Amino acid sequence: MKLMFIGADHEVTGSCHYLEAAGLKILVDCGMKQGVDYFENAELPVSYSEIDYVLLTHAHIDHAGMLPFIYARGFRGEIITTEATADLCNIMLKDSAHIQESEAEWKNRKARRAGRQEEVPLYEMNDAVGVLKQFNPCNYDEIIKLEEGLTIRFTDVGHLLGSASIEVWITENDISKKIVFSGDIGNKNKPLIRDPQYIQNADYVVMECTYGDRLHGQIPDHVSILADIVQRTLDRGGNVVIPAFAVGRTQELLYMFRIIKAEHMVKGHDGFEVYVDSPLAVEATNVFKDNLTDCYDEETKALVTQGINPISFAGLKLSITSAESRDINFDTKPKVIISAAGMCDAGRIRHHLKHNLWRPECTIVFTGYQSIGTLGRSLLEGGREVRLFGETIHVEAHIEKMDGMSAHADMEGLIQWLNAFEEKPGEVFLVHGNDEVCDSFRQVLKEEYGYQAEAPFSGSVYDLASGRWLEQRAGVVVTKTVETAKRAVGVYARLLAAGERLLSVIRHNEGGANKDLAKFADQINSLCDKWDR
Repeated sequence: MKLMFIGADHEVTGSCHYLEAAGLKILVDCGMKQGVDYFENAELPVSYSEIDYVLLTHAHIDHAGMLPFIYARGFRGEIITTEATADLCNIMLKDSAHIQESEAEWKNRKARRAGRQEEVPLYEMNDAVGVLKQFNPCNYDEIIKLEEGLTIRFTDVGHLLGSASIEVWITENDISKKIVFSGDIGNKNKPLIRDPQYIQNADYVVMECTYGDRLHGQIPDHVSILADIVQRTLDRGGNVVIPAFAVGRTQELLYMFRIIKAEHMVKGHDGFEVYVDSPLAVEATNVFKDNLTDCYDEETKALVTQGINPISFAGLKLSITSAESRDINFDTKPKVIISAAGMCDAGRIRHHLKHNLWRPECTIVFTGYQSIGTLGRSLLEGGREVRLFGETIHVEAHIEKMDGMSAHADMEGLIQWLNAFEEKPGEVFLVHGNDEVCDSFRQVLKEEYGYQAEAPFSGSVYDLASGRWLEQRAGVVVTKTVETAKRAVGVYARLLAAGERLLSVIRHNEGGANKDLAKFADQINSLCDKWDR
């Protein structure tokens, strides 16, 4: 009856836990690391082919994205998750495989030209298709007996369509214990999906703490804010361009636009069109439509009972093909364009930015966090010039940010979820938060609320039967220190800012002396040759 911590320990992404119990070998989540990699993950103590089950909390890539990877290396066990999560994985894992293949091909074109060894993708499309056959969906609140001595149940945790906490009851050698894996705990009062449902008892809890150091504050009236932005932009004759993640955020926006349309909150522009330009977002929207009863909140269910589709309305246009995407920017009528990716680092949104950033009548609306080093972050921080598809674009559009739309519970929400247990669990293991947050939230739980809480590093092993550590490891940093990795992110942001300044200097010197400009060009090319390896 052992629990080993593998991924998302003192880090936010790459969630993975290994459980040995009742003669079974189980993974809880199998996620991909994203962004800066601070700590090294320990090796799984068994081969992937020995894994009997994967219990999957939800479909986000940092929880599910390595499933095709382990399939390619021998995993043929069962993946148990909710119906909605299985539906979303059907599109998201295929999309991830396409990205892996495309990125490898792009790198290999450069490698072939340079005479370097080619890379293989992390996994391929046939791996994604193969692992999807291993899914065995279940319903919320269904008691599932995997084997004698091990029973599970999925409880709605309100983070994403189909997201769940997982309760695991274990009996081994006449000892019975219950462990709960929180998954990502959702923010309350989100459109469409239910608030987190609470669990009453557990001996142990493995709990995420992504936002364990902050409070979201009072939730703004997002519908009114969005309606006001649209009103002002359409009055100017411009387009509203919204970078949004294809799964979750896009559907929330559609819910808001349905209200805006139904209540005639935008005056003088009846019938304005809203384009969703992302094949993945269109597929995800269809998944949301098909999962009406189990996942929706009461308000949304009431709409469905009245025959109202909560994320559809007159004027909604779904763009799938590249030709349809291009046509959007040749239509001069003012409109709303929702497109991926949410941080503007890839996807069709970059084409829409190219066509709209330079227009002062347009508005770019950010509805989520923008990581350091992304184009979205640069725009939010006031960048005046960007480079898109080999062309310099001067930023004249209005830049807006809608705060308070996080899908994660804040510190207050996390504590409320934990305090819902009727008796304090024997141990709370904190995961899925960065290094500082894990430590600070652990102190809060111990000193202010009296919990026994730990924040283990990858490779640590806990004996659930005896309630003691078999092994406690220190974090193995990928770089010399965690601070080095953090500084690297800041340096990259400075590099982007320097690049923007360089473009400004170049444009300012248009028409200057040819000799001086030629020397300047030679210096720039020399630097590029040095770093473009």
